[in-house]
Amino acid sequence: MAKFKGKYRIESIRAQWWNYGWNGAYFITICTKNRKHFFGEIQNGKMVFSSLGIIVNILWHEIPNHSKHVSLGAFVVMPNHIHGILLIDKPGGDGGDGGDGGGNGGNGGGNGDGNGGVVETRHALSLRGETGETGETTAKSIGKIRFQNQGKNTISSIVGSYKSAITRHANRLQIQNGWQAGFHDHIIRNHAEYNRIENYIIKNPQNWKEDKFHN
Repeated sequence: MAKFKGKYRIESIRAQWWNYGWNGAYFITICTKNRKHFFGEIQNGKMVFSSLGIIVNILWHEIPNHSKHVSLGAFVVMPNHIHGILLIDKPGGDGGDGGDGGGNGGNGGGNGDGNGGVVETRHALSLRGETGETGETTAKSIGKIRFQNQGKNTISSIVGSYKSAITRHANRLQIQNGWQAGFHDHIIRNHAEYNRIENYIIKNPQNWKEDKFHN
């Protein structure tokens, strides 16, 4: 482990040879702080959303409206984490965007199927949302939340903006919330791996009791 400002930190285990703004498919896992069940509960093998879970679900599907050349694969909201596949497909190949901006130390384990690298992103967004505004949570109002600072359209900027938008909206509605710092990512390298991860995501609710995030 290396020292940063006199403190030990865990080195990122992301692929240092890979630019996370390049075209590709990425398996993303984002966890709640202390793995608290902010998003709802599993009942009879199905996810029942809390108010925050509804926001988390809606805003994930808003990502392509705020991030150019990004589409979505399989996605699931679980009680204390989410899994999703992000696909970047920029014209002209890898896009040549430069570095991701993430990659300083991480915390937590890998993703649910053991493939993920841990990363703590360094986006410039504050996760402190505004407070004091309450009201009914609707798909229309949630959809108006603006994803800020998309930057170079890398995985770090996309996920950071998504997390920040949820936090701002939850705080306005005075809904308890909190994220684990950073997120887990895994570069999907071929169709067989894509199909396996997609199947894992789809079946996550029915396999909840065996999931490493179950508590």
